[in-house]
Amino acid sequence: MFKLSSEPAVISCAITGNRTTRDMNPNLPITPFQQGIAAAEAVEAGASVIHLHVRNDDGSENHEVERFREAIYEIQKRVPEAIIEVSTRGATGEDIDYRGNCLELLPEMCSLNIGSLNIGNEVFLNDPSDVKKLTEKIYNFGVEPEIDVFDIGMMENAFLLQKKGVLKGKLRLLLVLGIDGGVSADFRNLVHMVSLLPTGTHWTGLGIGRFQLSIATHSLLMGGSIRVGLEDTAYYAKGELAKSNAQLVSRVVRIAEEVGRPIATPDQARKLLGLNKIREIRNNSLVAI
Repeated sequence: MFKLSSEPAVISCAITGNRTTRDMNPNLPITPFQQGIAAAEAVEAGASVIHLHVRNDDGSENHEVERFREAIYEIQKRVPEAIIEVSTRGATGEDIDYRGNCLELLPEMCSLNIGSLNIGNEVFLNDPSDVKKLTEKIYNFGVEPEIDVFDIGMMENAFLLQKKGVLKGKLRLLLVLGIDGGVSADFRNLVHMVSLLPTGTHWTGLGIGRFQLSIATHSLLMGGSIRVGLEDTAYYAKGELAKSNAQLVSRVVRIAEEVGRPIATPDQARKLLGLNKIREIRNNSLVAI
């Protein structure tokens, strides 16, 4: 039986992503300058973690380290307290060194995909040997991973990799529901997944598209943290485009207040995510990048 938690909820905001386009939502931040402003607005609204993909000025995909450097600089100079989580997902067939190039900028966190699945008509491929190489690279740079989980088998693989010592320390899982090819956003799937988590696992709920609000609400009620943002949905409500990432953050903050869940500050989020030591070491991270 789930009891309403009094633990602060960590809000992550995925401000851009790699698939949402300006045609889908003209308010999508694209350039590093725009991302810096969007991140600052999201943090002011209540987010602690900024999940970061980068783009070219025309909106096309980019995963170059220099573009990440520019974006991180623009975010840190506005909201140095924010936790930055870079994406290491890349695209199918990309070299692991390329996918992990942004780790050299020493962010506090990064995303990590440990399994493959079909997404629509595409194969999202994460070969086990590549996963191991990328994980080693992540830890070599002293970055802490958050594991993206798209189905129950992938979640249980995370437990296995932790048991084998491939994944180290505190587990942080992003439970992604509602993507084609992954587990559906039926809230019963979320309940089942959370029921399987070992004690001490930090989990964040994410509903894709129109499911963002429902999964966020259930995650708050179940004691989890939440991710929102224009990467995962272009809409605020049916037929209504989101005005900004901050608008999506503000809504879940209001819901959290109504159900009695406090929202974590960035420093509280670091404690909950196990990042305090990294913050101490990298207190002058603007110099490092």
